[in-house]
Formats: sequence, structure tokens, C-alpha cells
Amino acid sequence: MTGWDLPTELEVAGQRFAVRSDFRAVLDALAALNDTALPEQARCLAFLQIFYPDWQHLPDANEALRQAMVFVNLGQPVQQNQPHRPELVHWDTDVQLIAPAVDKVLGYSCRRCEYLHWWDFIGAFQNIGEGLFASVVNIRSKRAKGKKLDKAEREFARENADLIGTVNRFTPEEEEFFKRLGVM
Repeated sequence: MTGWDLPTELEVAGQRFAVRSDFRAVLDALAALNDTALPEQARCLAFLQIFYPDWQHLPDANEALRQAMVFVNLGQPVQQNQPHRPELVHWDTDVQLIAPAVDKVLGYSCRRCEYLHWWDFIGAFQNIGEGLFASVVNIRSKRAKGKKLDKAEREFARENADLIGTVNRFTPEEEEFFKRLGVM
């Protein structure tokens, strides 16, 4: 596979398995993995069930999860033991901010298209320029780092408190769980 190819299957324990590579499926799988209402094992299983159409034939669930995390990370190995970074993007609640910003980069509606590969979606997401979503993330970032907001940012934050929300923190158990997956 070259850098121009978009994978739609992964190798798990020497076997090829199709994956649901559309960005919506990946976001659903990640939401399941982050669902703290479920026990750890149930979260992993839910992720695998969403991400791999043929999940019940996976020979090694842990390897399947590791390979999926590499896919989510755009084909790059997931760095181990990375320092915790605050969650600045809330994929579930920020959709009304993210989608229009991604649409602007793509030139079409990501929500209306039949299929958009995860890597293409993230490429567009990473190229979001200035705008409402960027302003919200900038303020969340400054608050998470304990930096002062300038006058315009304070005013924006006051007027848009519902958009900015709070920065989510992981419990020590959640941090350990994600470290074991290699995503923290």
C-alpha cells in the first residue's frame, strides 16, 4: 500500500479483515470505546463490533484493537506513554461546529455524502482554518493550559459559553485503560 491508498481492510494475526472506514462508523466506534457507562471489556467489544463487519471471526481481539488504533491514527503507530492532553474536541457535542468547518475544506457536505474515508475526513478536519470551531478550540486550549484570554476572547467565551463548555478530564482508571490501548 502506498501513501495514496486508503485502506478498507486491516491485517489481524495474518488474516485480512474489512473495516468500516467511513468517518461516521469510526466516530461511532470511538464513542463506544469512550463510553464510561460501559465496563472496559464491553467498550472494547462494542468498538470491535462497530469497526469490523466480521468481528466475530477475529482471531485476536487485542491485536484487532491495536490495528484499529493504528488505522484511526492515520496508519501511524500509536505512541506509547504520551503525556495526557486535554480533550479539546468533543466529537459528539461539537458536530454542529465540526461539520460546517469540514464542509468548507471539502467543498461539499460531509454529512450528506454517502461515504467519506476516515483519513480524508481527518485530513479535512486538520485543515480547518479560522472560524467558529477554531475559536472555540483555541479558547478551550488556553483554558486547559491555564493561559489568560484576551479581551475579545473573554467576550466571545461569555457570549458562547454553551459552545465552549468544559474540558473533559479522564479518571485515573480511564487514563490507565487508554494507556493500555496505546492511545495515551
